[in-house]
Amino acid sequence: MLSELRVLEAIAPDVLEVVKKRYRIMQNIFWMQPIGRRNLADSLGLTERVLRSETDYLRDQRLIDATKSGMLLTEKGQDLLQHLELLMEQFTGMDQLEKQLASLFEIERCLIVSGNSDEQEKVIGEFGELVDEALQRQLPDGRNIIAVMGGTTMAEVARHVSPLETAKRHNLFVPARGGIGEAVSIQANSVSALMAANAHGEHRALYVPEQLSEEAYHTLLKEPSIRSVLAMIKEANCVVHSIGRAVHMAARRKMSEDEIVRLKQKNAVAESFGYFFDENGEIVHKVPRIGLSLEDIQKMPTVLAVAGGKSKVKAITAYMKNAPKQTWLITDEAAANEILKGTSPLK
Repeated sequence: MLSELRVLEAIAPDVLEVVKKRYRIMQNIFWMQPIGRRNLADSLGLTERVLRSETDYLRDQRLIDATKSGMLLTEKGQDLLQHLELLMEQFTGMDQLEKQLASLFEIERCLIVSGNSDEQEKVIGEFGELVDEALQRQLPDGRNIIAVMGGTTMAEVARHVSPLETAKRHNLFVPARGGIGEAVSIQANSVSALMAANAHGEHRALYVPEQLSEEAYHTLLKEPSIRSVLAMIKEANCVVHSIGRAVHMAARRKMSEDEIVRLKQKNAVAESFGYFFDENGEIVHKVPRIGLSLEDIQKMPTVLAVAGGKSKVKAITAYMKNAPKQTWLITDEAAANEILKGTSPLK
């Protein structure tokens, strides 16, 4: 079947583009039903005119119903969507790669984007679309608290999050950790605020630098507003975070030259949540924590880790030795193929 699809793509790529577009429309209707045409158009980045043409066709095929409350999939539409999901996975050629990587890291799931985020900026945008899809699927009804890390990757991911609010589901976004002295636009406060705005959720800020003396930390903890936000962060049932390269993150954190030299001597290759890891996944340094720790995320139902590119292969591999089993890793084809060159178990 896959080879036949490749032949079809070569001779009539426009046909497959139509299939992909209608698949995305049906998929988004299923996630957000009942949903109006305007909200669906905004979510998909389509004009209402284009969407109207496509949804009229789907309705004529009895795949969707249009009600006063909005559009929803018919039973026939849901059945077709299940078959299309399998077809799309086969067509992209990623399904087997995703399963291999998830098995290697012993995590719940891996989602892979085509390309190399080191060289193609649009790939990071596609990370954002996959994060959005994962949140749509994974966040339960009721009140959710989503903790969000900062950084350039996370800032781009936040731009691609679509409305997550429903009549039964309400979401509060909080920064996963304090600021680390970098550009305001990529600090966790700003990134979580942007994600909240795009998701139509609420937001709480944490105006605390991450690196503080023990004395300053305990003084700030006496402030009621800071204590309440830290309590919310600890109650989070979902975290969206990136994985950084050790020396690069040390520079972002404005660590001293002596500290950076020690990290290099200890062969540190990865950083996440203020922890630095060597190639074996061992913790070689820990920044005093203001926010979530590795221990906190172990019990979270939804953990989304986002990182890609060949430059981050060592960082991803090292961190994933510590990742909780419920983690979903969102990465790219370049990183996945490089990681899978080795076949020995990582845990």
